[in-house]
Amino acid sequence: SRRRKLLDYLKSESVERYQTLIGRLGIRK
Repeated sequence: SRRRKLLDYLKSESVERYQTLIGRLGIRK
């Protein structure tokens, strides 16, 4: 999905920002 690609990109680009976004969205993996 588009969002998944965006998350993967964010993770490779900035793990810190990625985790902050995940925490804000309340996604647990």
